[in-house]
Amino acid sequence: MPRARPQPARKRETGVISKARWIWRQLSRKLWVTSVVYALAALATAGAASWIGPMLPEGIVYGIGTDAVEAVLTIIASSMLTVTTFAFGTMLGAFNAAATNITPRATNLLQHDRTTQKVLSTFLGSFIFSLVSVIGLKAGAYGPNGKFVLFVVTLALVALIVIGMLRWIAHLTAYGRRDDTHDRVEQAVAGALRARTDEPWLGAHPMTGPAPFDARAVMADRIGYVRHVDLAALQAVAEAAGCAIWVAALPGSFVHPGAPLLWIGTPASEAEGATCLDAFDIGATRSFDQDPRFGLSVLTEIAERALSPAVNDPGSAIDILGRAVRLLAICTETRSPEVRYNRLWVPPLTVAEMMEDVFPPIARDGASIFAVQIRLQKALLALCEIDAALFGRAASEQARAALTRAEPQMLPDELARLRDVAGRIEALSGNRRPPGI
Repeated sequence: MPRARPQPARKRETGVISKARWIWRQLSRKLWVTSVVYALAALATAGAASWIGPMLPEGIVYGIGTDAVEAVLTIIASSMLTVTTFAFGTMLGAFNAAATNITPRATNLLQHDRTTQKVLSTFLGSFIFSLVSVIGLKAGAYGPNGKFVLFVVTLALVALIVIGMLRWIAHLTAYGRRDDTHDRVEQAVAGALRARTDEPWLGAHPMTGPAPFDARAVMADRIGYVRHVDLAALQAVAEAAGCAIWVAALPGSFVHPGAPLLWIGTPASEAEGATCLDAFDIGATRSFDQDPRFGLSVLTEIAERALSPAVNDPGSAIDILGRAVRLLAICTETRSPEVRYNRLWVPPLTVAEMMEDVFPPIARDGASIFAVQIRLQKALLALCEIDAALFGRAASEQARAALTRAEPQMLPDELARLRDVAGRIEALSGNRRPPGI
């Protein structure tokens, strides 16, 4: 059980959301959705010009002819198609570079970048607006006032294009680079961890042991990773059935028809148990949203690739260790949770599990690099100094394991320095067992 710490009130969205809202959040992050919205806005604007024109007073037009408007729109239409194609190519190049040089798991965050989506959608919307407007002019759909409205909108569009290009140029200086990708992964993990520390058991009771022997297991109906759990839906089923539910598979768990998603107590029927399956979103890949361990694993993958002989970049691995300390320190922010789902029990997420995701792979791949080993030991020491009761035992175990890997490959003076830091970790730990968060 985590120790409650008084924290100032924070306006932060809870990590527990309904399945429908979660699906909408995933959909809204897609590039094609943003592009469709901008394209529809472009079509509506082009059509509205012919509708608004007759509503304007006569004489408002000052010598703006079809040729002037059409010339500007033709330039925009021809140039925006080229610019959009080039921008998409640049974006795909950033994806490929991140997948090749950093980790393929990080490209998902690059794809969800809002600046990129808005800029590309602005370019695409400008092309569609210009094309439709030119067609309307050729077809005689706009009167004198309509042409004036179209000209004013075109001027506003030119301003948006210029702003979009400036934003795109500034964005490209960092987009997809190593530090930028590291930052994106860290921010994603921090968001998931803070949501979890706000509600350590996602608004349910802590599950500290196995489910009762008379509870019935509800197995997964497909194979994949749990990406989201709608606890409100499970609570509704439990209230209707007058029973309790013990959740077995949290986001990040790999499930299959032989693995229980949950246990449902008596007197729930088999049909009510099957209804619980709808509360789980299972996909082929993991998601950053409710799964902080996935984000930590992605950071570790980045460090592993940096330590590979083909890359040989210990500095990136050291950078990841520093980010891991910042992220794990969030676990000390645990507050007294409010039980909103009184019929649900959820297993904890422990700091030992999260530290196991980060430190052993880096210790293994950097076993022969003193700079990595000493930074790893100092990272564990920092966690102990932040909160020895929370991190001490797991940090001590990780320090001993890393030292064992490094001993055969270190010089005597290097080994002495590693042992000194490991000894300080051992002294601070006091063999304390890290609780869940």
